[in-house]
Amino acid sequence: MMRGLIIGAVLSGIFVIAAVLSFLWTPYDILTLDVGNKLKNPNAANWLGTDHFGRDILSMIMMGARTSIAVALVAVGIGMVLGVPLGLWAAARRGHFIDEFIMRGNDLIFAFPSLVIAILITAVFGASAVNAIIAIGIFNIPVFARLTRGGALSLWERDFILAARVSGKSAARISVEHILPNLANLLIVQGTIQFSLGILAEAALSYIGLGAQPPTASWGRMLADAQTLVSIAPHTALIPGGAIVLTVLGLNLMGDGLRDLLDPRIRVGRS
Repeated sequence: MMRGLIIGAVLSGIFVIAAVLSFLWTPYDILTLDVGNKLKNPNAANWLGTDHFGRDILSMIMMGARTSIAVALVAVGIGMVLGVPLGLWAAARRGHFIDEFIMRGNDLIFAFPSLVIAILITAVFGASAVNAIIAIGIFNIPVFARLTRGGALSLWERDFILAARVSGKSAARISVEHILPNLANLLIVQGTIQFSLGILAEAALSYIGLGAQPPTASWGRMLADAQTLVSIAPHTALIPGGAIVLTVLGLNLMGDGLRDLLDPRIRVGRS
């Protein structure tokens, strides 16, 4: 349990540090092109080599980490801020029209994958990182709404909730003061998992040209640019692809570790 959590935290921490560091320093300016130095293998001057424009890949990876983390973080935030209250509201009004309306709305969103939503948004507003955030965030809303509602429904049957109701507390107050704190661990774990999925979604949208636009660095855009260069410069595709894999792997390991650490049922079962 702890091994996976530690490995996941280390992998995730490396890319978070790279993203934060990119605000202050990168080995080279990614806006500066050096075509004469293009497609260089990793060397002392360029630790991870250069791309087809002669840009330093390490600098691109650092800037791409900033883009991926920012998009995924805001998208998950949108999902939590909107989805959690909807889930609490649906659970508090279980069996009523509000509950049915919220759940069928979630089903409607689930019927359209995030990529389809992104295409629809892009067709109206144009391709950009902001629109990618909106598309991924919209898809996260029903995820957190369903999770919150499912967890809250079991809590509403507990004795301490019955005591709060007998004392005269409203459903909204009970949801905020008693239900939500008991769901915090579940939401943290799910947030970590959705964060990793957000990074994957951002890379996928950028790969097909619907995410961050040049000159903004993006791991998905780096993969798209390198797809025709695999035979002559495989490092241009392997390095951003490896960054995506390691980041998602680290976040998933950390999510699993947090679940095992925070879930009292698992702790009791192992003890």
